[in-house]
Amino acid sequence: MTRNDFKENISQAIDEMKKEQGNSFDLSKINLAELERRTGISRSKLRRLKRNGFVFKSHGNAGHKPARTVLTGFEEYIDELLAHGVSNSNVCFERIQALGYKGSKSTLKRYIQSHKHLLPPKRQVVSSQGNRGRRYRTTPGEAYQMDWGFVHVENGSGGDYRAACFAMVCHHCGNRYIEFFPNAKQENLFIGMLHGFEYMGVPEYILTDNMKSVVIGRDEDRHPIWQKDYEVFMDTVGFKTKLCKPRHPFTKGKVERLVRYVKTNFLAYRVFGNITDLNFEALKWCDKRNSEYSRAVADVPCDAHSSNCLSRASVLRHNDSTLAYLCPKRKITFDGFVNYEGRRFGVPYWYPRKECRIRRDGYKLTIYSDDMEQVLAEHNVTWSRRDSFCDDQYSLEQPEEMPTAPVKEKIYQIKMPVTRTGFEKFNFAEGLEDE
Repeated sequence: MTRNDFKENISQAIDEMKKEQGNSFDLSKINLAELERRTGISRSKLRRLKRNGFVFKSHGNAGHKPARTVLTGFEEYIDELLAHGVSNSNVCFERIQALGYKGSKSTLKRYIQSHKHLLPPKRQVVSSQGNRGRRYRTTPGEAYQMDWGFVHVENGSGGDYRAACFAMVCHHCGNRYIEFFPNAKQENLFIGMLHGFEYMGVPEYILTDNMKSVVIGRDEDRHPIWQKDYEVFMDTVGFKTKLCKPRHPFTKGKVERLVRYVKTNFLAYRVFGNITDLNFEALKWCDKRNSEYSRAVADVPCDAHSSNCLSRASVLRHNDSTLAYLCPKRKITFDGFVNYEGRRFGVPYWYPRKECRIRRDGYKLTIYSDDMEQVLAEHNVTWSRRDSFCDDQYSLEQPEEMPTAPVKEKIYQIKMPVTRTGFEKFNFAEGLEDE
């Protein structure tokens, strides 16, 4: 019963008793037992109201806010999140929980609702969104969607750069995978796809838009002309590709929605050390979100994917061809370095060829020979701009010049006299050894 209903019930019961008793009705002598029967309110509460003449007064602490609440100490961080456009209560709740928040999500929701003026203004939609259409549906494990997303990264030195987020999602169950790269080059696309296939299996089709690294144009019959390296990659891994219309979310909307979800949920005001740490946190985020119930598919994505989609999707099996995509080629510079993701790593001097292959796996970077038969060097992953040297990068044996004509000149070196120091006069043991 709300407070308004509480007042209305008492007022209605008093009016009914007043009509029944007529002129003999006296509010100061009202029958509390009868009033209790009609309203269902306890007699002690009615007795208190009777002393006040049935005048409803507000609580004594109404309007007073406590000096300290469960949100005390977290308001500044929440305000900072709101100022950066993060209004998702789940994201804010997870962030302040990591900082030690012990309260409920409802308390946080009320705070966000009362501080929405801190949010930046939203973008206004001024163009029509088109007419109604039918969504593109597939069977379990038949198709995955993939796309790139981009984010600006501010480093500690005051500069900034743009990082690329590779996103892949199962079209049927919504199981998702994301990975971050310094750029969106084709070699990173192949690495991201192979890692996604390791995580979710290889589907029959990949749905994507008109990426430059995927398609270069159309023929006279409007059939796609695949980029030659991508066409070889499709044949090597064993899948096909379907191109989607631009600005048509009914076919590829799941991955576009995933990219937006990553930006508003995972990347929302996130601070990280390097891309390796960021990918480690991204994989944990994927595992957590895939294990949560999704209303869009009415199931848990990872459970639906393992029970339905994996039965049709094939398992990625690595061979020499797929490992070559995970280890792109690099040329060795004259000073014994290879450039990978904007950093330079040393190669041993005894390797005679001019090209090698390099692979970053977690916190370790491995350099292989160009035929993948020999490990040349291993480096700890560093995102510093300083060069990373290896042990045998330069030869320790230096060339030495020998005389080409007989050596006739001769000089003499005398033995340097032994100088006595001032402390030797305190050597009392001298001379005793001869006796």
